[in-house]
Amino acid sequence: MIADSEMALINQFLDAIWLGDGLASNTIESYRRDLLIWAEWLASEREQQLLIADRDAMQAFLARQSRDMKASTLARRMASLRKFYRQALLNGQITVDPTAELTSPRRVRPLPKALPEASITALLAAPDINLAAGLRDRAMLELMYATGLRVTELVELSVNHLFLREKYIRVMNGKGGKQRLVPIGEWAAQWLSRYLTEARLLLLKNAAQATLFLNQRGEPLTRQGCWFIIKQYAVQANIPAELLSPHVLRHAFATHLLNHGADLRVVQMLLGHSDITTTQIYTQVASTRLKTLHQTNHPRG
Repeated sequence: MIADSEMALINQFLDAIWLGDGLASNTIESYRRDLLIWAEWLASEREQQLLIADRDAMQAFLARQSRDMKASTLARRMASLRKFYRQALLNGQITVDPTAELTSPRRVRPLPKALPEASITALLAAPDINLAAGLRDRAMLELMYATGLRVTELVELSVNHLFLREKYIRVMNGKGGKQRLVPIGEWAAQWLSRYLTEARLLLLKNAAQATLFLNQRGEPLTRQGCWFIIKQYAVQANIPAELLSPHVLRHAFATHLLNHGADLRVVQMLLGHSDITTTQIYTQVASTRLKTLHQTNHPRG
């Protein structure tokens, strides 16, 4: 059982990083979950509190955790603990950081799933555009494939974020609260225009609702709702449902751009990646472009 004082300490830390770093709510909840697990283990196994935990206890905890979880999950948990104790050190709450010199497990980053362009074409054609919901879904799928938006960024889009004449949108980054401008292309602009003029007004129940994509009740479409819609159309497009998700559409956007000759730095900016190394993984799946470059430029191609 975690003491009230420990809960207050965790909440104080979460408030501080929320204000200071502008992190997304999902990230904040991950920090909370990791710290609660650590605090509970400390109390039950070592009878220690967060601010007096030592390096030996930290190593024992991580060793136990490593038996039951993937390296990527353990690495995230370690990152949460590092953030907490570095903040405590800066605040003068501790004098020694128990996470210092800990070695993170190597994270093996899985290759993104990449759908062929023919599958994407079938998916985009699946919605029944004679229905308001179908026209909404067509516009939504076209926009996701045209921009590579994260699902959180998609469902948080406002009508005021659209600039259809100029063919770009303003995106609030779901990871850190930053903004970026993303071009949407002719096709997505046309379908968004049709959705706004022909379908959104039929779905709208409250004139003050500014969220772009609405459900049948006139409320903002949720992440879960978006996920369900995509799975539904995967079946209609003869794509195995387990191979398709909002994030797979993001991967398809990046991979197909690279296959058609886009520069990696451009793809980085469009995806909203702060680090180019995050984007570089797509070069491993953009096989079409690599084969073409090899055949065109190598003397034995």
